Amino acid sequence: MRLLSTVRELDPTQRKVVLASFLGWTLDAFDYFLLVFVITEIAHDFRTGITAVAFSLTLTLATRPVGALLFGRLADRYGRRPILMINVVLFAVLEAASALAPSLMVLLVLRALFGVAMGGEWGIGGSLAMESVPVKTRGVVSGLLQEGYAAGYLLAGLVYLVLFNHIGWRGMFALGVVPALLILFIRRSVPESPVWKRANATAVRPGFFETMRGHWKLFVYLVVFMMAFNMFSHGSQDLYPTFLKQQLHLGTHTTATLTIVLNCGALVGGLFFGARSEKIGRRRAIVVAALLAIPMVPLWAYGGSVVLLGIGVFLLQIMVQGAWGACPSISTSSHRTPCAAPFQASPIRAATSSRRSPHLS
Repeated sequence: MRLLSTVRELDPTQRKVVLASFLGWTLDAFDYFLLVFVITEIAHDFRTGITAVAFSLTLTLATRPVGALLFGRLADRYGRRPILMINVVLFAVLEAASALAPSLMVLLVLRALFGVAMGGEWGIGGSLAMESVPVKTRGVVSGLLQEGYAAGYLLAGLVYLVLFNHIGWRGMFALGVVPALLILFIRRSVPESPVWKRANATAVRPGFFETMRGHWKLFVYLVVFMMAFNMFSHGSQDLYPTFLKQQLHLGTHTTATLTIVLNCGALVGGLFFGARSEKIGRRRAIVVAALLAIPMVPLWAYGGSVVLLGIGVFLLQIMVQGAWGACPSISTSSHRTPCAAPFQASPIRAATSSRRSPHLS
């Protein structure tokens, strides 16, 4: 298997870096997606509409570019490793604080701040990993890292399936503090990016705007490119549990099961197309996966039975995450400079903020 052979090519230190970046993105997604399962329950407890609670997703996505720029610049100045640890602690603490929200307004503020913390993780973790592994392995590692997102959503689905009926939505948010433990592994086992260390050793380090000179068109292109991709993924994932519960009137067990199936498809797609992109090219892999997603949409939304919905969501997410699998390597290889962290993160987060969550009433 291509994935296993690639992992064997990495030395022990590189494997730890990739693992830390993968877990960081997994736990970040875990904390984000806990909310999507409990929108209706939060709306009930706060005696408000689903639209008002779903607005918290919009706030989280809208503030992610702020975190991308802020923490990306800090990572270029102080190193990927320490800022990644700060990011992990922040989003874990803010997630746990959401469990104590006494009102919808407080919850919205906390989710906006959570978005700032969440926005920095991907660019920093992705830069740390891609700058630490050999160029020839980046396609496969890219697909693997991206699947941390699906793994986090899958983990959130399992928690919802097993624990929600016992601990409620506040208990689920309280579990969001667990990712903070990741910093112990990063502190003990993960070294700083060799690219950052070489750049930091030079007498003069260029500033952000100086580094970006001549690359603004590429930056704008990546923002538009990633805007489409975020519509592709968030639009087919975030409110799917709410759709299942509200429109199709499915229960906790069935909703969780279909969401788990969704993420199993995402894992398969990201790993498969990430590996295939090494042979057929990043752009071709993305185009093929995106086009194959189109005929899956009717089955995903109008399957008519739980089995058909499961088949539709599994196949659709193979294509959605398959297209996403090549994205980390594309964004990293597009701009290899000492300021890679904000360049990698900012287009993704700026594009994400332009995608608003569909509101269900």
